[in-house]
Amino acid sequence: MNAETPNAPITPETRIGELLEAHPELEEVLIEISPTYQALRNPVLRRTVAKVATLRQVAQVGGVSLGVLIGRLRCAAGQEAADFVDDSVAGAAGWSEWAQDAQVAVSFDAREVIESGGHPLERVMRDLAALEPGRIYELITPFVPAPLVDVARQKGYDGVSLEERPGLIRTRFRRA
Repeated sequence: MNAETPNAPITPETRIGELLEAHPELEEVLIEISPTYQALRNPVLRRTVAKVATLRQVAQVGGVSLGVLIGRLRCAAGQEAADFVDDSVAGAAGWSEWAQDAQVAVSFDAREVIESGGHPLERVMRDLAALEPGRIYELITPFVPAPLVDVARQKGYDGVSLEERPGLIRTRFRRA
């Protein structure tokens, strides 16, 4: 989907940047769905994360049901409704055994970086590369960093997020 193909169907794999390029009016719809999406107004985020993040990941970031997100966007764009598997629940019921508190070696609170318009991806990837085998890295963010977790998984790390409270998400990584 891009500006030349604004009628392409909106699916879980649609990239948020392409969606907003083809349908700029959907930015307000997104913000109505979840205030977390106000971050899309950040030019740095628009140039970086929005180019790679899919709606499936965006649903996780906003703590929104994938079906609700796609349904609202399709309706606002004049597209037919469609059913999608609702697999975008943010966080987990509890930490996996490997992600327990006693094993956290390094912790980085990225909330200030994110709130100032930056993105922690480069730092997190550097930190993960330096992480000793068997050690746990913790990233603290105001939302589930789904695109970053996906990048880390592609590079051979496990990642799990847990919402401690609204605006405080702990994501833990280890070498897979």
